[in-house]
Amino acid sequence: MARKKNKKDMGGNTIALNRQARHDFFIEETFEAGLALEGWEVKSLRAGRANLKESYVLIKDAEAWLFGAHISPLASASTHIHPDPTRTRKLLLHKKELARLIGQVERRGYTLVPLKLYWKKNRIKLEIGLAKGKKLYDKRATEKERDWQREKRRLLKTAV
Repeated sequence: MARKKNKKDMGGNTIALNRQARHDFFIEETFEAGLALEGWEVKSLRAGRANLKESYVLIKDAEAWLFGAHISPLASASTHIHPDPTRTRKLLLHKKELARLIGQVERRGYTLVPLKLYWKKNRIKLEIGLAKGKKLYDKRATEKERDWQREKRRLLKTAV
C-alpha cells in the first residue's frame, strides 16, 4: 500500500512569490483566487517561468483582473499561437468575496496585491492580499525589528 504524500515530499508547490509586496504593504487579509489561463501559460507555469514583481489586481465591472504578471512563453510554443507574456488575466472569485473586496477597495482605500502563485490540486491559484501602503518610516521600523530578531537568535544560539 502506497504511503500518502505530505507537503514536504511534494517538493514545493509555489510557482512565484512577490516578496516586494510584504515590504511595501501591510497585508490585512489574504484571499485565494483561481486564474483563467491559456494552454501555453499553464505549460510555462509548470516550468516555473512566472514573475509577479510589478503586477497588481484591479476590479473592473464587478470582476477582478490581474495586470502586469509576466509569464514567459516556452521556446517550444506552437507556431500558430502568438503568446503575450503580460496579458490581462481574469481572477476567479466567489460573488461574496468579490463584493467584499469591492467594498474594501472603493470605500476604505485598500489595495489588492498579488502575493503568491502556486499549485493546488493540479490547479493554479493566486493568493491576493488586501493591503494598506507603508510609509518610509514603517519600512524602516519593520527592517529594524527584523534585524533585532535576527540578532536575538544569534545571541541565544551562541549562549547555548
